Amino acid sequence: MLIGLQIRDIVLIEALDLSIGPGLTALTGETGAGKSIILDALGLATGARGDAGLVRRGAAQAMATAVFAPSPDHSVWDLLEEKGLAYARDEDLVLRRTLSADGRSRAFVNDQATGVGVLKELGEALLEVHGQHETVGLLDARTHRPLLDAYGDLARQSGVVAEAWRAWRQARERADALRAEAARSAAEIEELTFRLSELDRLDPREGEETELAEQRAILGAAEKALADIASARDVFDGLGARVASAIRALERARERAVTAGAAADGAAVTRLAAASEALDRVLVEAGEAEAAVDSAASAFDFEPDRLEKTEERLFDLRGLARKLNVAVEELPVLRVRFAERLRAVESAEDSLKAAEAEVTSARAGYLAAAAALTEARRAAGERLATAVMAELAPLKLEKARFRVAVEPLGEDRAGSSGLDRVAFEIATNPGAPFGDLGAIASGGELARFALALKAALAGRGSGPQPLMIFDEVDQGVGGAVADAVGLRLKRLAAPRDGRMGAQVLVVTHSPQVAARAEAHWRITKAGDSERIRTAVEVLSPADREEEIARMLAGAQITDAARAAARALIGA
Repeated sequence: MLIGLQIRDIVLIEALDLSIGPGLTALTGETGAGKSIILDALGLATGARGDAGLVRRGAAQAMATAVFAPSPDHSVWDLLEEKGLAYARDEDLVLRRTLSADGRSRAFVNDQATGVGVLKELGEALLEVHGQHETVGLLDARTHRPLLDAYGDLARQSGVVAEAWRAWRQARERADALRAEAARSAAEIEELTFRLSELDRLDPREGEETELAEQRAILGAAEKALADIASARDVFDGLGARVASAIRALERARERAVTAGAAADGAAVTRLAAASEALDRVLVEAGEAEAAVDSAASAFDFEPDRLEKTEERLFDLRGLARKLNVAVEELPVLRVRFAERLRAVESAEDSLKAAEAEVTSARAGYLAAAAALTEARRAAGERLATAVMAELAPLKLEKARFRVAVEPLGEDRAGSSGLDRVAFEIATNPGAPFGDLGAIASGGELARFALALKAALAGRGSGPQPLMIFDEVDQGVGGAVADAVGLRLKRLAAPRDGRMGAQVLVVTHSPQVAARAEAHWRITKAGDSERIRTAVEVLSPADREEEIARMLAGAQITDAARAAARALIGA
């Protein structure tokens, strides 16, 4: 709700502070008194285009400040959050705009500097203007679908569609992510398969490097010992034959000595016999020594290629560890990790199939919910068209026809609000084709049509109602039609179902309209050729009666006009 408007140096207004209450407020006055200046000032504060011509002659700058008191659940607070502007839901919202004589403009929200575009967005959330030259809000087809949904009480169905849309979108995002992962994983699968095959071929075991190193040390020492034993055994090669030959030679020598008749004491024979016996003992002990050496060699249990195999295994393990940039003892763990990763990557195909099935299911759910919402919107559109048509005749728009077009959109334009384009369309004359609301040529007709639509929609929406401004909605009509206009403005502003009605400002020349207002402002212009100023007077009940009588009678107010004014006010 707009609760205050401060105007400084705008056109004919030097300084003006207005307090604005709820309900319907009428602005009246002679033509040219400056009623539009107040609306221009409000437009300036809410982001409308600012022209240097608005700055009062002789002033350095113009300023307009609009003070709003939005309800805590008003969407404007979310907009402030989005724009990063400080606010408190239990405090007023102050929009201020300055305009210098050279056309430069500055905008503020709660004394925080911002852009004019932000003021415009806030203004669009806070007020609607329906007048001679523009109808802000209703001409924007983006507002038609929310208005229809509110009229048809389709919040629950809209919520179902929005939830189905989120589920479909999330399913698509998950499937897209899995597809991208699958594309990236193709190379990874090849790499993992190759590395895993190397590890499977080697089949590394925990602690194997230490075991192989110890084996290599033992086998290396054993090989050297066996080489030494082999060198020692070489001494026995041919030794038996040589000793046996020596024994035979000694035997032959002893036999010759006996035959030749050696000395009486037989010393030579005896010594030859002793030598032969010694050699015989050598032969026996050499055999025992050879057997002992062979026994010592057999104790090593050494396979000739075992050391080579051990070293080859150790080299392979260490080479693969270097290639994979890990320690040898980590190879068994890495093998398990690669196998798990490969299974996970390969199972992603199953996950992708499941995700694609989820996309199909979510899509079907969304399309079914959207189709049901489309049918509900068409039914609500027919009811709304009937209600609006009932409002048109009393407002002297009986030749016009109104319809709500609910057109299906392609699936590529699906969204959280469904698969519909909703547009309010009108045909101004019999036989004329339907077109958008901008096809209404007359500003007065456009404002009255907006009033008819708002009257049909009244009380059917949820959430706070915006400030509505109707500028000379009664242009070109009078009598019963003007009274119908006033009655509908009154209905718009009236509370219903425990909720506040809309706050409505109407600029009017019609006494029938002004008589319906809760508050009445009279706009006057006074001064001389040097200085002319516009003033606003908040009328008391007596002054209000006099003003409506003036509107009825003109310059010469009669008792009959006053009586008629009282009758209008009391109607």
